[in-house]
Amino acid sequence: MRLRYGTLIVWLLALALVAVGCGTQQTAQTGSGGEAADGKKTLVVGMDASFAPFEYVDANNQLTGFDVDLMKAIAKEAGFAVQFKNTSWEVLFLTLQNGETDVLISGITITDERKKTMDFSEPYFEAAQLIAVREDANVTQFADLKDKNLTVGVQTGSTADTIVSELLGKTSPNIKRYETVPNAMQALQIGDVDVVVADNAVVQNYLKNNPDAKLKTVEDEAFPKEYYGIAVKKGNKELLDKINKALKTLKENGTYDRLYEKYFGKAN
Repeated sequence: MRLRYGTLIVWLLALALVAVGCGTQQTAQTGSGGEAADGKKTLVVGMDASFAPFEYVDANNQLTGFDVDLMKAIAKEAGFAVQFKNTSWEVLFLTLQNGETDVLISGITITDERKKTMDFSEPYFEAAQLIAVREDANVTQFADLKDKNLTVGVQTGSTADTIVSELLGKTSPNIKRYETVPNAMQALQIGDVDVVVADNAVVQNYLKNNPDAKLKTVEDEAFPKEYYGIAVKKGNKELLDKINKALKTLKENGTYDRLYEKYFGKAN
């Protein structure tokens, strides 16, 4: 369904407000300016908690993951408190622009396009795209997706969506877009798509937790390296400097390495 531009904006804003009630450890709809009990400034941190092991909701209905622990450590080092806001990927960036959140950390790849509307910290994680297929699939490289006329599942608005759209065409009927990577992976298991392209750590985590899925992965050097960053509102240099300083300290004092090993094992 096509919407007029004004109607679309209203719809998106309404959806963003509805999303406030959908997550765990939610915050008020206002952004910065609050204070914790100890007097520290409280920042609202937005994320889409469907991206394990970076952010997800655990068995106790709490937000957890590498990004959650890293942001808590950054906040402690920088001297501010954080409240996490779980929202959908489709409206995540909108919450930063309209002031509902002060910071975003959600496995967000730093891209030139995104830099136009937000500022990023120094990179905190290196990633790449990874192909997932069923065990009996004859796929050996990214080009096979086009050459063999395969149906590809991606997360809507992700870098995988961009890369696959460049290969097949943005409006290709062979691209199926899903709200989350796990949704796409489940579609692969039941045969709704032939292939899924998504961030490597997320795909590998899914396979680790679903050993009976009968899926395998295919790497391709055609995929460029990607770097995740922490996003703040455009021009918020003061906050960005604090985040970068704290991140640098965590990397130097070993905290970052301990968190990395907790979720990914020792770095190669």
